[in-house]
Amino acid sequence: MVRSQQRRTPLHHPDVEEIDLLDVLHALADPTRMTIVQTLWAEPERACGTFPVDVAPSTLSHHFKVLRESGVIRQRGEANRRLNELRRDELQARFPGVLDAILAAAGPIEPGPVEPDPVKAG
Repeated sequence: MVRSQQRRTPLHHPDVEEIDLLDVLHALADPTRMTIVQTLWAEPERACGTFPVDVAPSTLSHHFKVLRESGVIRQRGEANRRLNELRRDELQARFPGVLDAILAAAGPIEPGPVEPDPVKAG
């Protein structure tokens, strides 16, 4: 099959009632994943390759998978990139105040590397 005709595997996003607090806490325990969440807290939607983190693309993909499968973020495809959003309202409904408390305790984002061109990222 021609590459342009291949479809990506659908991404798994747990339903709100399936989100487990321990999975969320595990996902947020990693500094790279926390930077992703802090970035999405400040900016509602962002392409994968535009976060202020300094990790290999394959490692970044792993971090997105952990965040997505724990229920912290939602990803959607748009053209040749994936856009990410924090499931803020859903997490607030499931665990009131938890995300706010964690982000307040984490403090501001540390400056990261210069962001790549968003057209090429994702």
